[in-house]
Amino acid sequence: MSFQSLQIVKPILKALEEEGYTTPTPIQAQAIPIVLQGTDLLGCAQTGTGKTAAFAIPILQILGAAPHTPNKKRKIRSLIVTPTRELAIQILESFRAYGRHTGLNFTVVFGGVNQNPQTSALRAGVDILIATPGRLLDLMQQGFVSLQDIEIFVLDEADRMLDMGFINDVKKIIARLPQKRQSLFFSATMPPEITKLAGTILHNPSRVSVTPVSSTVEIIEQFVFYVEKGNKNALLVELLRDKKIKTALVFTRTKHGADKVVRMLHQHRIPAAAIHGNKSQNIRQRALSEFKAQRTRVLVATDIAARGIDIEDLEYVINYDIPNISETYVHRIGRTGRAGAGGTAFSFCDAEETAFLKDIEKLIGKKIKVIENHPYRMQFTGATLPKNLPRSKRSSGKSRNSPVTGGRISHYRSPLKASW
Repeated sequence: MSFQSLQIVKPILKALEEEGYTTPTPIQAQAIPIVLQGTDLLGCAQTGTGKTAAFAIPILQILGAAPHTPNKKRKIRSLIVTPTRELAIQILESFRAYGRHTGLNFTVVFGGVNQNPQTSALRAGVDILIATPGRLLDLMQQGFVSLQDIEIFVLDEADRMLDMGFINDVKKIIARLPQKRQSLFFSATMPPEITKLAGTILHNPSRVSVTPVSSTVEIIEQFVFYVEKGNKNALLVELLRDKKIKTALVFTRTKHGADKVVRMLHQHRIPAAAIHGNKSQNIRQRALSEFKAQRTRVLVATDIAARGIDIEDLEYVINYDIPNISETYVHRIGRTGRAGAGGTAFSFCDAEETAFLKDIEKLIGKKIKVIENHPYRMQFTGATLPKNLPRSKRSSGKSRNSPVTGGRISHYRSPLKASW
């Protein structure tokens, strides 16, 4: 199947060809015809499946078929609401890429920055607005945004909206939308609260689910290191000694933890940067740009800051901390394996996190492969030994001097060079 077979108009096809896209992903192939028909859509899709293009392309085509009247101010005809500023910026970039030949205008509004450039763009008039909930409500209250002309509404990453406490803000926005509209609802997972919310937004929706709910992308290789909490830094440095890891996205549970990991990596002369909620938008964008350009080898992020990061050819994700919410693991490792590409996810699991790992394996329906022979493996007792780690694989083996700490560690072979 090609994009041309989906009845995409020439200006958008030309932009897709310029971006190097010829074949739609499964969610694009299913969702685009539905949206073009004007039907409401409920999409359950993991991150990295290409869902942004699944709604951006048909929105551009629908709005482009009825351009605004010359010499009149453009009105906001489509609204995309998304939970984080990083994701909002990524969506804007997608609309700019696919819509460069349509003559439509787009802008983004999000908090944490001066609103003046955003309000200036709104005064000039836009066709498509991408927004985070808080800043959108603020600008609506100030009179800069009117939703009365919205034809197509998109709620993206609905489950993350719930996690971040934005559901009440979303409900306030929905209450201001025209009753007659097309609505598109996307979520990586479908817990009961999200299903209930979808029912209040959508009217006779078509459903698209390209992967089982809460399943991980099958092509991502997943490995776990059992490691003492105090040895995670040394293990991370040891893992990064492998030159095959050109760049890696590392997840920590807290902002403070992200900063600590970056300082440690700098001590080992490994280029690294952190992004989290305490960083200014300019700093976060600069860190992301440097990482995409591979001038920064390691990007350390918290979950909220990382949602929306879309980096082509990102091959490695490292869970420095195991998330205590199982669905978060799915979102994290979905940063790699984007749009059909391969990827590898490593997780560092200490004694306090073994219960989290068990929950994750239950959610994804598979056991994560254990890397047993590494320098910093956890010393298990019979009571703490995880079920997926053979008892015969407790600490053993010869020692050598660690290139990281100078101490004595066991022989280690990189999992990237191992044969499974």
